[in-house]
Amino acid sequence: MSNLRVHCFGISLDGFSAGPNQDIDHPLGVKGMDLMQWFFPTRMFQTMHGGGKDGTTGIDNDYAERSFQRIGAWIMGRNMFGPVRGPWPDDSWKGWWGDNPPYHTQVFVLTHHPRPPLKMAGGTTFHFVTEGTHAALQRAKEIAGELDIRIGGGTATVRQYLQAGLIDEIHLVVSPTLLGSGERLLEGIDLLKLGYRCKEHMLSTAAMHVVLAK
Repeated sequence: MSNLRVHCFGISLDGFSAGPNQDIDHPLGVKGMDLMQWFFPTRMFQTMHGGGKDGTTGIDNDYAERSFQRIGAWIMGRNMFGPVRGPWPDDSWKGWWGDNPPYHTQVFVLTHHPRPPLKMAGGTTFHFVTEGTHAALQRAKEIAGELDIRIGGGTATVRQYLQAGLIDEIHLVVSPTLLGSGERLLEGIDLLKLGYRCKEHMLSTAAMHVVLAK
């Protein structure tokens, strides 16, 4: 049976997982990229971007590599797919990741506005789901089979699935940075009441990794 997982989800010391004012120059909002500084030097990230084995190994890289294992489908919110708002003006925006996104499977994008599927190089196809979170999850399960489903983000999307108690495991990366404002991941969510417990935690020189599970 598929599990629904969240991996490598950054959170600041003051509880934000995205900064304010997301736009094409600030994919995670202003200062939001500070949350991912632990990830950029890793061998996993470097390999994804053509750097071969030049990146760092160790705790951060181990968690980064784990995040792509046994993933048969992805779910993401429209804000993670791009900065375009409202009805799609055309099909020119194809995501932040270039012609060959790192997903290499089917990706279900939550949106209020329909758009035809977008097939990319490397086996990634973006499907735009207008029927809501449960519909996206059902479609992802049909594709994933015995593999797991990963929610990429953004913050509002993860919150919706958390509040519904649908996430089986969530890996948070607490970065030693302050954002001051933006989107809070856990505000108003009672994780204990929903049945989540801390499964593991580990500290690297760049961040603290925490895994919560039911």
